[in-house]
Amino acid sequence: MLNVPGAGAGQRLDLWLAASLEGLSRSRLQALIKAGAVTLDGKPVTEASRKVCAGERFAVEMPEPEDPEPKGEPIPLDILYEDDQIIVIDKPAGLVVHPGAGNWTGTLVNALIHHCGDSLSGIGGVRRPGIVHRLDKDTSGVMVAAKTDLAHRALSEAFADHGRTGALERAYDALVWGAPARNSGTIDAPLGRARDRVLRAVVPKDREDARHAVTHYHVLERFPPSGEAAAALVECRLETGRTHQIRVHMAHIGHPVIGDPDYGKAFRTKANRLPEPLSSAVAGFPRQALHARLLALRHPSTHIVMRFEAPVPGDVKKLIDGFSKL
Repeated sequence: MLNVPGAGAGQRLDLWLAASLEGLSRSRLQALIKAGAVTLDGKPVTEASRKVCAGERFAVEMPEPEDPEPKGEPIPLDILYEDDQIIVIDKPAGLVVHPGAGNWTGTLVNALIHHCGDSLSGIGGVRRPGIVHRLDKDTSGVMVAAKTDLAHRALSEAFADHGRTGALERAYDALVWGAPARNSGTIDAPLGRARDRVLRAVVPKDREDARHAVTHYHVLERFPPSGEAAAALVECRLETGRTHQIRVHMAHIGHPVIGDPDYGKAFRTKANRLPEPLSSAVAGFPRQALHARLLALRHPSTHIVMRFEAPVPGDVKKLIDGFSKL
């Protein structure tokens, strides 16, 4: 219990508490006040700017600290390959890769800890054991995780090099609006933060946060195959691996990934021009139609080049089949 002395009267609550309690910053106290953890005579006080009065008695209830280490959870894994060094999976859409704000459980990391136990490499940190690359929550496809520190270092170096001097190869299938004029091309456009700190955008190369980003694309199918295409199935190969790279780059050239909630918003009404039942299927598609189909890598201990492929999942295939009837 903290009593306000006469000398403290008139001060802001957050400032007075910060001066009265060691080890708690003003911002931390503001968060506690907002959460109702600070009480006056047993009743929560939620205004940090409130002026305190002499003789008032405040209490601060500290919440239990969150466990910083993720725990294993029996989440099913579609395992494509596994040995004592690596594990390769086909990640389903909707599965977050590692714990973070809003997703502290139910992630791929939780599943890997349960499946691999103590063998999982911890070099990536307690929240990202074994993780050497990632896919967006709603992007499906092939991923590799390291089970030992040796594998983690080798794979991390390969992904950092983006395959320029090694065997790393990544190919994605993207169902996009319209079709590029050329069947093949390269998008060389630096990426940086958008106004929303989570999203990315093409930015001038001299901007401080600009990061080199290159995507090579090849049109696999056009829908319909002749005339003006409503959509296309495009293979994208990464020369770099930036956050949301394919999604931003395809939107940048005017062909965003169908279903993309962030970079394809302006194209949502295009679904209305499609015949039923395709129109409803596209309008109701809950994610970006993007799938990591291929991952090739050099095994960290045998040094043999291995290739792993996963066909597009049923939800994307259903869309493709619908467009193929145009």
